[in-house]
Amino acid sequence: MRFGRKSMEKKSNRSFRKGAVLALALAVAGAGSAFAAAQINILETGSSLLYPLFNLWVPSYAHMHPNVKITTQSTGSGTGISQSIAGIAQIGASDAYLSPAQMRMHSNMMNIPLAISSQMVNYNVPGLNYKHLNLSGPVLAGIYSGKIRNWNDEQIAKLNPGVKLPNHTIIPIHRTDGSGDTFIFTQYLSFSTPSWANSLAYGTSISWPAVPGGLGAVGNPGMVTALTGSPYSIAYIGVSYRQAIDQHHMGTAALENRDGKFVLLTPHTVSSAAAQMVPKTPQNEAVSLIFAPGPDSYPIINYEYAIVSKTQPSAETAAALREFFSWAIRGDGGNAPKYLNPVHFAPLPPSVVKLSQAQIDQIQ
Repeated sequence: MRFGRKSMEKKSNRSFRKGAVLALALAVAGAGSAFAAAQINILETGSSLLYPLFNLWVPSYAHMHPNVKITTQSTGSGTGISQSIAGIAQIGASDAYLSPAQMRMHSNMMNIPLAISSQMVNYNVPGLNYKHLNLSGPVLAGIYSGKIRNWNDEQIAKLNPGVKLPNHTIIPIHRTDGSGDTFIFTQYLSFSTPSWANSLAYGTSISWPAVPGGLGAVGNPGMVTALTGSPYSIAYIGVSYRQAIDQHHMGTAALENRDGKFVLLTPHTVSSAAAQMVPKTPQNEAVSLIFAPGPDSYPIINYEYAIVSKTQPSAETAAALREFFSWAIRGDGGNAPKYLNPVHFAPLPPSVVKLSQAQIDQIQ
């Protein structure tokens, strides 16, 4: 079949136009794809207790969301709170909730629980690290105030009948950085010991009494290092460092709860305490879970918080945060056993998931 010149030109023009339209469509599609894949950077900083969990979450989440880059830093809850308020970090990780005064000053900030954690009281007493010594809030307050100086003090001996305690000076170790672990430890001392509450009280940082021989450390890793390197010392350490404590064969105390029972930190005693305290959680979720009633309740448990601003610098960042947090609090997401069990955390109860999601939905 023959085609005339005009017919050939018409065919050529039609082919050119089709090619141009196809090229334009591909270019538009490519631009849309590039826009969708634009990298979103999120900075998480703060709690050294929450840090190991974030480091389990982030690689899995990055695999599902390669365009979201979450950088994690273990800087202490105090830094996490201050940097999230200042807008330096999008996520301030904290074992402590914002105080009422902070909430009034920064009404755009939210406390979003991500999981339930707890705290150990550990010691390095040669010959006794295999035992679970009984310790109470008043005795710990005495140790950290310098009123109880020796391991064989009668107040410690009274709690541990039949145990041969050494006549050796106690070395109390405390956090020197702004710390959520300090916050919950000093809450336990305050709620159980009126003299401590009336003098030193609680906070992410307090004016620790100058106890001769006492040590300061930065972060939970620093607390573990100071404890393991200092015979006859005692320290408060977040449960996510339990493996390190066990590897170094340090002792772990059974703590006296509100009912006067000495209990070890176990999944059962944590869940017993949570069952008592979780129903008291308000809409803004700023609540202490410390010193719960009940014979089986472990006395130092807490929510692990993300301190987050409702207002983010861009809609894309806000959407990425909403999606990440919604995943983190779900039982089929970040609250799954494969993430929580290695750090010895407990999942959020359904009622708290609902409250947390309501706050997450406010991020814009």
